[in-house]
Amino acid sequence: MFEQYAHAVIEFVRVNQVWAAPIVGALAFAESLAFLSLLVPAWAALVGIGALIGLGSLEFWPVWVAGAVGAALGDWLSYWFGVTFKDKVAHIWPLSRHPDMLPKGEAFVRRWGVLAIVIGRFFGPLRASVPLAAGIFVMPWWQFQIANFGSAFLWAAVLLVPGAMGLKWFNGG
Repeated sequence: MFEQYAHAVIEFVRVNQVWAAPIVGALAFAESLAFLSLLVPAWAALVGIGALIGLGSLEFWPVWVAGAVGAALGDWLSYWFGVTFKDKVAHIWPLSRHPDMLPKGEAFVRRWGVLAIVIGRFFGPLRASVPLAAGIFVMPWWQFQIANFGSAFLWAAVLLVPGAMGLKWFNGG
């Protein structure tokens, strides 16, 4: 099922290239937003879209920026959700079914500080929960946003560049 979803998204982008950047932005947003990220596993589609860049079907820069901005906005909203709904968050699924997640998230954020935002961006289960924990446990806003946007641009590149550069290299370009 997951493979079919990724293939359908990649094929849609291949046929409708004008929608590439908005779709990548939306996928990155969903992949980074607390709770929604569990329902929208977008990484395979993003890697596949990177391959479309490598084939010369898409321009790298707008797709990369859209992915980074989408990811940063997803984390920003997760952080805001944590700041705004601190005490209520533990009662929302999936945290209500896994009460150990918040204390683990808090320990991770307290141990690693701003670096937790960067590290969390690259690990699926942490990707959306770390910004939520940072908001709940009130990491300073500017520190969070600097790590958020910096890691979002790096994350988008890590997902898109292998397909883009790998196919260019494979095709002799």
